[in-house]
Amino acid sequence: MISVDYSVFLQIINFLFLIWILNAIVYKPIRKILIQRKEKISGLELDIEKSSSDAKMKDDQFGAGIREAREKGLQEKQALIHVASEEEKAMIGEINQKAQQDLAQIKEKVKKDVKSVRAALQKEVGVYAESICQKILGRAV
Repeated sequence: MISVDYSVFLQIINFLFLIWILNAIVYKPIRKILIQRKEKISGLELDIEKSSSDAKMKDDQFGAGIREAREKGLQEKQALIHVASEEEKAMIGEINQKAQQDLAQIKEKVKKDVKSVRAALQKEVGVYAESICQKILGRAV
C-alpha cells in the first residue's frame, strides 16, 4: 500500500521548484521572444499598410497629374489651332485682296487695249467697208 509521509511533501516542493526554474529559464525567454515577434509583426503590418496607402496616394496623385497635363495640353492645342485659324483667315484675306487688285489691274489693261484696238480699227473701218462693198458689188465704189 501507499503510505503518505514526508517524501510526498518533498516531491511537491521539488515539483514547485522545478516549475519555478523552468519558468525562469525556459518559459519567460520564450514568452519574451514571442512578444517581441508579435510586436515586430505588428510593426511590419503597420509599415505595409502605410506603404500601401502611400503608394495608393502617389498613384492617385500621378493619375491626377496626368489628367491635368492632358487637359493643359488639350487647351494649348485648342489655343494653337485658334491662332493658326486666325492667321489662315488673315493670309486668305491678304491673298484675296491682292487677287482683287491684280484683277482690277488686268481689267484696266484690257480696257486700254480694247480702246487702242478700237481706235486702230476705227481708222481702218473705212478701208474694210470699201473693200467689202467692192467685193459684194463687184465694182469700185
